[in-house]
Amino acid sequence: MEGMQDFADHPARAVSIRSMTAVEAGDRAAWLAVFAEDAVVADPIGPSPLDPSGAGHHGPDAIAAFWDNVIAGNQIRFTIRRSYAAGSEVANVGTITTTFPSGEAVAVDGVFTYRVDDAGERLAALRAFWEFDAAYAVPAPGL
Repeated sequence: MEGMQDFADHPARAVSIRSMTAVEAGDRAAWLAVFAEDAVVADPIGPSPLDPSGAGHHGPDAIAAFWDNVIAGNQIRFTIRRSYAAGSEVANVGTITTTFPSGEAVAVDGVFTYRVDDAGERLAALRAFWEFDAAYAVPAPGL
């Protein structure tokens, strides 16, 4: 993950880094361990092909299914340009690039928020503000 070394330590930022690191490593168990029991993932927020109801993915089983259906098998990289921490949350501004097994890649620019639980150790909510229709193709390296 690119960019996070430039920002001050904060509990929500630290948990966001654990989440992004696990995703980049393809480590399902580590990513699922980041979430509190009653957590929600809304990525992106609102209805999309990734969440037709727009209600988000609530609880361990739904969050695990999100991994299996959206993250698993893909190479995902985060580039964070800005990060704003306040209270129990952090908002990371940047780009997520997903490379599919076919070698094709798409990127989305957005704001990705992470709210920690009362102990400041696990994610209570991961919410991603990005527009599905604004995703764009990324040229393969060397092109």
